[in-house]
Amino acid sequence: MKRILLIVGILGFTVLSCTNSTPNDNSATNTGTNTATNTSLETKENSPNRKLQTIGVALGDLGNPFYNAVQKGAEIEAKRIGDNIRVNAVSSGFDLNQQSNQIENFTAANTDLIILSAVDKKGVKPVIERARLAGKVVIAVDSAVDADVDAMISSNNTQAGEVACQYIADRIKGQGSVVILNGTPMDSINQRVSGCEKSLAKYPNIKLISKDQNAEGTRDGGLRVMSDLLTTFPKIDAVFATNDQSGVGADLAARQAKRKEFFIVGVDGSPDATKAMEDKDGVFAATAAQNPAGMAEKAVQIGNDIIQGKKPESPDILIPVNLVTRDNLSSYKGW
Repeated sequence: MKRILLIVGILGFTVLSCTNSTPNDNSATNTGTNTATNTSLETKENSPNRKLQTIGVALGDLGNPFYNAVQKGAEIEAKRIGDNIRVNAVSSGFDLNQQSNQIENFTAANTDLIILSAVDKKGVKPVIERARLAGKVVIAVDSAVDADVDAMISSNNTQAGEVACQYIADRIKGQGSVVILNGTPMDSINQRVSGCEKSLAKYPNIKLISKDQNAEGTRDGGLRVMSDLLTTFPKIDAVFATNDQSGVGADLAARQAKRKEFFIVGVDGSPDATKAMEDKDGVFAATAAQNPAGMAEKAVQIGNDIIQGKKPESPDILIPVNLVTRDNLSSYKGW
């Protein structure tokens, strides 16, 4: 009987010793605990219980009305979601290094949602990757990026070029000389040019006499490039400006040169363009109007959904454009 009790005691001590040693080894039990912790960390960032509190908006240039409208759209939608959501919009002046630093700062400040209009689709890739590794939701607006983002929201820029240049082709009755005022090489601009060329290609009697001059998306750039083109070409029938600012500059060049044989069609639907269109002495005739505030509102909506664990059906969202001309200008609400 004593021998049996001794054996039972030894077995009990052995089991107790094995149980106490588990926290100090790399057993399956410990691995399971680590897995649960990692899962918790992954879902902590985006879950139904999490609320959007901070939004960082990194833009090209807040001196441009387009980016002002993006900022306002983000602020309006943030206000709709909750009164305590903070929106911090910053301007990079189209400088890659500055925009990269701004995104780094948003990440370091633990910003929940980062919305950016990239000034360089390839150059911003490293900072986007670091932001997402840190668990931040990143949404690109207006211009695509060569990086994985949670969503991409942009105007249908190909459509913008198509409708603008279809208007040109119709107005000049399928024949004449057309100029494209190109811009900073980025996807949105390239798509507008491509859409324009697609529309014009249907008309063999339309000659595209210039398409590579970079007006830099600014009024000064449009003035400079258009002044040179007016010196080079004695007759131009129409101009497609890849954004309104360069188109307004081209309109000024036409006034200075006292040339009125052509008309200008831009892209954006900006306040400056509508003002130029109202002036009958100018040659700015139409614009393919974007909805920058609407893009930003959609970005905040989707970002808020993602933070709460709801992914969009498609991460790529195109917002249609509308052609605004002098004929329908009175019904255009603008930005």
